[in-house]
Amino acid sequence: MRLRADRLERGLTGLVVRPIAPADAGEVLTVQRAAFVQEAQLYDDARIAPLVQTLDELRAELADNLGVVAVRGDRIVGAARAIVSGSTLLIGRIAVAPDEQGEGAGGALLEALERRGRDAGCAEAELFTGSLSTANLELYRSAGYVESERVDQDDGTAQVFLRKHL
Repeated sequence: MRLRADRLERGLTGLVVRPIAPADAGEVLTVQRAAFVQEAQLYDDARIAPLVQTLDELRAELADNLGVVAVRGDRIVGAARAIVSGSTLLIGRIAVAPDEQGEGAGGALLEALERRGRDAGCAEAELFTGSLSTANLELYRSAGYVESERVDQDDGTAQVFLRKHL
C-alpha cells in the first residue's frame, strides 16, 4: 500500500508536457508498445496497430503532427498524436507508460492536445477507442467527450467515436 500512496502524492508533480518531435520516436514507440499491451490483451489481438507500427512509420508520422509528450525527469512517460482535418482535431494513440497510468498524465496530454488544436483553428476534437476499453472511455467522458458513433466490429466489440467542442 505504501507504493500506491507514494504514487498518489506524486501525481502531476514534475510532469512536463511538450510538443512531440521526430527525435522522440524511439522513446515514444517504447511507451506506446508498453501501454498498448493491455489493450491487446483486452481484445485478444497481439497484432493491433500500435504494437506493430515500425520506428520508420512512427518517425514519418511525427514529421507533421500536433502531438505532445509527457516527460518526467528525462523520461518520456506518455505520448499522444493529433492531426488537423478541416476544423476537426483528430486525436490518436494516447499512450501512458504502465507505471504512470492513473496519475493524470493521460488527462494532461489530452488537455495539451486540445489547446494545440484550438490554436490551430479547430472547432472540435474527435478520438476513438474500443468498447472494452473502460478506463479510456472514462477518461474521455470525464474530459467532456460525448459518444458520436459506434461502429460494430465482427468480434462482438465496437469502435467508439467521441467528440468534444473546443
